[in-house]
Amino acid sequence: MENYEKISAEGVNENAAKLIGQGWMLITAGNEKLFNSMTASWGTLGHLWNKNIATIFIRPQRYTKEFVDKESVFTLSFFKEIYRPALQIYGTKSGRDCDKVKEAGITPIATPNASIAFSQAYMVMECKKLYAATINESSFLGSSIVSEIYPQKDFHDFYIGEILGTYIKIGKNNG
Repeated sequence: MENYEKISAEGVNENAAKLIGQGWMLITAGNEKLFNSMTASWGTLGHLWNKNIATIFIRPQRYTKEFVDKESVFTLSFFKEIYRPALQIYGTKSGRDCDKVKEAGITPIATPNASIAFSQAYMVMECKKLYAATINESSFLGSSIVSEIYPQKDFHDFYIGEILGTYIKIGKNNG
């Protein structure tokens, strides 16, 4: 990944809740020949099972889910606010129906483990899947989350990935 410097996951100097919840990110899985990405604003970063991890959530109808299910590695690409229109395309259109890369105007790049990230991202995390499960309605404890977030019962699948590498864009124009 030209123009990126690898840092430790502990070296990320951003608030995880702001980074994911307010900043949005692209979840990507696949390879240079075939991949798909989607915008996400839900997720977690942390430490579990003696590993630095990222947890992502994908609804069953999302095309990207097929790629995350198939591949052992996925990426999280983080962008500055200027790229919000591109990320809106990734969040509102399906790769089944259009070429989101062309429409959004951002450039895919290969990662060290042959997955895909984007050259305009100021930070990329490459993650190896460790665990996958589907959110279970019966596990909610007296909460209104099911009626508010899942009125169609399309519960997210979630994936816990070990962060294999965190890459920060170097230079004055770092994304």
